[in-house]
Amino acid sequence: MNAPIQPHRFILEPFEAHRFANLCGQFDEHLRLIEQRLAIEIRNRGNQFELIGEPKTTSAAEQLLRRLYRETKATDLSPETVHLYLQESAVESLENPAVNEVSVSLRTRKGNIRPRGVNQQRYVKEILANDINFGIGPAGTGKTYLAVACAVDALEREQVRRILLVRPAVEAGEKLGFLPGDLAQKIDPYLRPLYDALYEMLGFEHVAKLIERQVIEIAPLAYMRGRTLNNSFIILDESQNTTLEQMKMFLTRIGFGSTAVITGDITQVDLPRGTKSGLAHVIEVLKDVPGISFTHFQPKDVVRHPLVQRIVEAYDRFEARQSKPEAPGKDA
Repeated sequence: MNAPIQPHRFILEPFEAHRFANLCGQFDEHLRLIEQRLAIEIRNRGNQFELIGEPKTTSAAEQLLRRLYRETKATDLSPETVHLYLQESAVESLENPAVNEVSVSLRTRKGNIRPRGVNQQRYVKEILANDINFGIGPAGTGKTYLAVACAVDALEREQVRRILLVRPAVEAGEKLGFLPGDLAQKIDPYLRPLYDALYEMLGFEHVAKLIERQVIEIAPLAYMRGRTLNNSFIILDESQNTTLEQMKMFLTRIGFGSTAVITGDITQVDLPRGTKSGLAHVIEVLKDVPGISFTHFQPKDVVRHPLVQRIVEAYDRFEARQSKPEAPGKDA
């Protein structure tokens, strides 16, 4: 018979009632969230805790609870905050403290931005170290947001002269003429996530001034041909909707002193049937080229509502079942 798992016990000190209530949340909702995410049981009497589960996981959970308790000095915790700390303090990183030895922080006009979790930290470090970078994975993993944060940080530090935002229209550019307004207005709906991130980091008025001065430039992918981009930070978003030719064209626009970040999700391709995604193709073509980084995000890296992670995982399981060949039937 297997020996029973010994409870993991610890005490949070100093005990302050209001901070402890902040840690636990209304009806202990913060503790229940941690239990659910880490598959452990949390028991406590006052500030004395007892955790039931795998030893590595309960040890990691103790470190998370201690960190959250320190945060209660200055922060009102919410379920959303606890969820983000769970992402940032993923069990694998808590079990291996070396992962978090050196963390990075990005400077923006509205404050510093710190990547959350092992994969986000790795992604930002790769962007800072390489000229061409790919962020590939499901929605909500911070691919685009962190790319914009890196661009703003580089602009604030005067490492680049301008930011270029590029995104393919689903129709690969052919139908933009039917949309009202000038060029920027035509592709505005496609670039909304990039705009939202910029507004949050720099403020609406400052972004408008930078666009007016063409320090921030918006360009549809179809209009990039023939250009060479020096001293720029270029973001190609939703790159799964590029064709093979468009991806090659974009990558060969990169000039001296420039950094490019290409983001996308190869499970959400909107190209016409039979057209291969440039992103899926380039992963194979450039995987061994020095100076180019690939960061692959997983459903566990999702930093939006916890349901988003479960939705992504459910789709992955469903598609895996659909792709399995059916067993041959027996003859009657």
